[in-house]
Amino acid sequence: MKSKFKTTHLVLLLCLLTLTSCYSVKKTVKKSKPNSEKINWPANYKPEEAAFFVHNEIDINAEPEAVWDILIKAEDWPKWYEGATDVNIINNKSRQLGDKTIFSWKTMGQSFESTTIKEFSPPYRLSWEATKNNIKGYHAWLIIPTDNGCKVITSETQHGFLTFMQKVFVPNKLKKLHDIWLRELKNKAENETEK
Repeated sequence: MKSKFKTTHLVLLLCLLTLTSCYSVKKTVKKSKPNSEKINWPANYKPEEAAFFVHNEIDINAEPEAVWDILIKAEDWPKWYEGATDVNIINNKSRQLGDKTIFSWKTMGQSFESTTIKEFSPPYRLSWEATKNNIKGYHAWLIIPTDNGCKVITSETQHGFLTFMQKVFVPNKLKKLHDIWLRELKNKAENETEK
């Protein structure tokens, strides 16, 4: 009898966590509009249909080209962004991101051996797909010119078992890391522009 009671409670808890997490994805999608709608999402990665979605934005007082130049130097990310380590560009001799570039890296405690650039439109659009056994993600960057420089948007959708675990147990970790990434990108771009 005790075992059945525990199982019932566990199932109810998991259902509650799932429903709560689904609501937060819908809420995030709603808050991200209209800027997330400007991203060219592949059909299987649309935010409304994703298991997990994060969206971050920041205004940067630097030209889009200056931000772009920093962003595509992926092997330098670990020097200024704590969420990326061991970045290695695999198929591009220029040692920076380009159309169809494949790179490996570690982020969120996971190693991704073949992250592939899917959209590369300098200096405004950059997207990649990262896949692993238990997780598939699509990360998009959008740089929009403004009167004072640019607005930088980064959004990510995910599917897979690890995505479910992340959504339930550490739902804000990725959003916080992307906030740090954008703040550090802003600092770097604005400091380099002043020189």
